[in-house]
Amino acid sequence: MLELPSLRPETRYGLPTADLFLFNRQYVVGYSFLFRQPRWAMQLIDDQTKDMEDDFDRLDNFREDLRIPEKFRSTLEDYRGSGYDRGHLINSADKRNSKIINSETFLLSNMSPQKPNFNRKIWLDLEKAVRTLSEKDQYHEVYSICGPLFKIGDKIEVIGANNVVVPDAYFKSILAERAKPKATGQLEMWSFIIPNHKADNKQLKDFLVPTVDVEKHAGLQIWDRLKGEKSDRLKNRKNRMWSTR
Repeated sequence: MLELPSLRPETRYGLPTADLFLFNRQYVVGYSFLFRQPRWAMQLIDDQTKDMEDDFDRLDNFREDLRIPEKFRSTLEDYRGSGYDRGHLINSADKRNSKIINSETFLLSNMSPQKPNFNRKIWLDLEKAVRTLSEKDQYHEVYSICGPLFKIGDKIEVIGANNVVVPDAYFKSILAERAKPKATGQLEMWSFIIPNHKADNKQLKDFLVPTVDVEKHAGLQIWDRLKGEKSDRLKNRKNRMWSTR
């Protein structure tokens, strides 16, 4: 049987379950038919993905993903007038190697309904912080996975004719591989759970959680190819936040 995690570098440390896997040029999505949005999105940031080939502004060419069966797909009309942003899970600013790579981040299979004061503030801050982390010399590769969270049993809110479910919160988990000679191959891990609303002047460090908490809330196994006691310790501790200066 073919082992899917071996197909792409992004999935080196794990590939959570999903209804449909969508392999893009520089990121992978695990799509949820029920929620009409990604269950998670995963990327790797390294020297190759940070190379800049084209000079252009973000393309903003939001569109349906025709790889998804129409009955499970979200559309532009679902978001129109909803009061929610088409919130990127993989940020377009992370994918500027070429126009086609940037364009892929505007597929609706990479979008989730986010409150504007969440999407444009605390979520944006976290995206920038991960990008800053990836630029630090002490890290060779930075992996991230993020996705929506839903409170089981609570009344749900949906938008549009396709009933796109509005998440209660979002998670992001970051795995960084150290590059300095004496620490090469050593891993660090940070995970966050942030409610889908204004952060009320809180800082990113206020939303740090053990990775096992993300797994429990999301119903997913994160970085599941990591094995052993050291890996368990990584998942069970709440790491300190990195400096973004």
